[in-house]
Amino acid sequence: MELRDYITVLRKGWALILVLALIGVAAAAGYSLLKKPVYSTSAQVFVSTQTSGSASDLAQGNAFTQQRVLTYSNLVTTPIVLLPVISSLKLDMTTDQLAGMITSTAPTSTTLIAISVEGTNPVQAADIANATSQSLTNVVQNIEATDADGQSTVKLTRVKQADVPSKPVSPNVPVNVVLGLLIGLALGVGIAVLRETLDTRVRTELDVEKISAKPVVGGIAFDNKAAERPLIVQVDPRSPRAESFRTLRTNIQFLDIGSKSRTFVMTSSVQSEGKSTTIANLAIALDSAGFRVILIDADLRRPRVAEYMDVESNAGLTDVLIGRAELEDVAHPWGRGNMVVLPAGPIPPNPSELLGSQAMQKLIERLESEFDYVLFDAPPLLPVTDAAILSKKASGAIVAVASGKTHKGQLAGAVAALENVGAPIAGFVMTMMPVRGPGAYGYGRYGYGYGIGYGTDEDDARVKPDKRSAKLGILRRAER
Repeated sequence: MELRDYITVLRKGWALILVLALIGVAAAAGYSLLKKPVYSTSAQVFVSTQTSGSASDLAQGNAFTQQRVLTYSNLVTTPIVLLPVISSLKLDMTTDQLAGMITSTAPTSTTLIAISVEGTNPVQAADIANATSQSLTNVVQNIEATDADGQSTVKLTRVKQADVPSKPVSPNVPVNVVLGLLIGLALGVGIAVLRETLDTRVRTELDVEKISAKPVVGGIAFDNKAAERPLIVQVDPRSPRAESFRTLRTNIQFLDIGSKSRTFVMTSSVQSEGKSTTIANLAIALDSAGFRVILIDADLRRPRVAEYMDVESNAGLTDVLIGRAELEDVAHPWGRGNMVVLPAGPIPPNPSELLGSQAMQKLIERLESEFDYVLFDAPPLLPVTDAAILSKKASGAIVAVASGKTHKGQLAGAVAALENVGAPIAGFVMTMMPVRGPGAYGYGRYGYGYGIGYGTDEDDARVKPDKRSAKLGILRRAER
């Protein structure tokens, strides 16, 4: 993942990260409030060796003392030292429990032993530290070697008495809260990154670019009322969603597809990705710009164009391909006269064969000579091969990709289906893009939605489908 990917992950998962950070702070604060305060105090003992006083004896005594200091430090938590402490202070605990409260250290190159005690009772902690230092002094004098006069050669002297502490050393509320915050943030970021890594859905144009080098030519915002108003370019031409179709229209115009013809097949990986509404609105946008457009419903399995465009669907493409009807008799003029809609007609038993037939090839060649744009609405690529077969005869396929719905594996399979038959891919259209968040409509690098609030004069006159008889013929309309 690149830096911008991580930034995107943080923007998408900010709510989760914030919640876990707050939970971490709350848990740390609760722990600090519920935990009993722990106090710490320490006493210090100086270790010395009695010598005759000569320089050599002093040097030997100093070396001997430093070697013995570590031994005496380890002796602090043994029963021989702690049992007298328990007895003198009348403590209700074992030597192991008392040893858990005591820590002894001997700084390097010194003859000092620090005896630290931690406990919930500050007075008791100070008493234990002082009593332990005294007990250690007595034990060393008893077990160490003595000189000719019966005196111990090693002497321990308490040089620092343990005082009663006034402030607890634990819990440290500020430190605990900061640690809780950092742990919460780390968990939030980790879960957000893991969720993004395991997410197999296509959400942004970056996901599409990882699957195919073909361009993303448009982005369509999600509209929860799309089912009620599928032709948004006609119904509400000034809306951001309608503007996105005009942006798509502009990008389609400047696509470098290597041919003069402009025949596009709109398809998708699976069904319900918004391909039919996208191609219908694109056709209306092209018609509004003055282009001669024919919109053909080539989905001979589940046709939807006739329903969206409100035209008669009893006869259509199927009848033309099998020679049962002439194109002029079943094509319907729509809008101001530059646009024609050809419904699918009766559903045939062999859609793939019809779409791949010579009759379809001849029909496309005829339409390319009469119209500026020939737009096909084709079935999804993964369930059937219709779109792949038809795309091979066209200038290119435009693949609709539903943001947050289409899986990366499905899109990769759709791209492979087109490449396997040698069908050119003109580009991709991101549909159902969220209106908020880092992957939202208007957020991406392509600037979808920058035209919000802008409309053209030609869109102000909201036209309705022309109900004139199709017998006028598309040849006469093309001549106009």
